[in-house]
Amino acid sequence: FQWLSFAYQGLREIPYETILAQTDTLEVLDLSYNLLDEYPFLEKLSTLILDCNNYTSHVKFPYMPSVTTVCINKNKINNLPVFVEEIRRKFPSIRILSMMNNDAAPSYFNGGSLTQYKDYQYVISQIPGLEILDDTEVLEKERVQARKTYRLHQSSHSSRKRKE
Repeated sequence: FQWLSFAYQGLREIPYETILAQTDTLEVLDLSYNLLDEYPFLEKLSTLILDCNNYTSHVKFPYMPSVTTVCINKNKINNLPVFVEEIRRKFPSIRILSMMNNDAAPSYFNGGSLTQYKDYQYVISQIPGLEILDDTEVLEKERVQARKTYRLHQSSHSSRKRKE
């Protein structure tokens, strides 16, 4: 596979001309440590590394079914449900998601609370194929607990919608 890195370049825009010249073989794209807030679009990409940029919870990615790994650590993600919905819809094959050191992501780096750690069950419930979340393997018992916890939450939300 081919890996292309533009890390630590201070980029404000994605260098599409260079990237598109290698689109047929490119599988891993590293855009870490830049000033980006736009997303890359490549059809055959399997790994997308966007650490240390300016991405927010409201980033809009294109549909990229080949992507299995997204690293978006140390950005400006502060709304977990909004961000997770975008990831779930746009990366249907995702197996690894790392979003450490964002306000919405509990971790050692930002003093994550017990409530935030429980919120990770929400992530697991919404992305059932997830194998690794941040730096930890998702265990079957966590999947079971996440389904129990958030099935009820989703049902009560759906009931409210029907009543309105």
